[in-house]
Amino acid sequence: MPDSRKYADRAEYLKKAVSLRRKKIRQMLVEYKGGKCELCGYNECIDVLDLHHKDPSTKEFGISSSGLTRSWEKNKVEADKCVLLCANCHREIHAGYKQPTWVTK
Repeated sequence: MPDSRKYADRAEYLKKAVSLRRKKIRQMLVEYKGGKCELCGYNECIDVLDLHHKDPSTKEFGISSSGLTRSWEKNKVEADKCVLLCANCHREIHAGYKQPTWVTK
């Protein structure tokens, strides 16, 4: 008997499954990168932690935008090009207020 289910029948289930997978991959990436901001040590809330590419020219994809739907191995390879930062340190680097330790003059 052929499967007669359609996407519309399972849309909510699939949306929840994708959401749970994205959260799981994000948690795994944060743990993989040490679980705290590499500059200030913040580790209270996972939602505040960002992955920042050390060298933007090596960036193959944005982990937060499209990476969480990719395989763990691909995410890990991309995360190896990044540092884990809290939102404040991340924004301060982009604004030029902080000079990251991995940048040499």
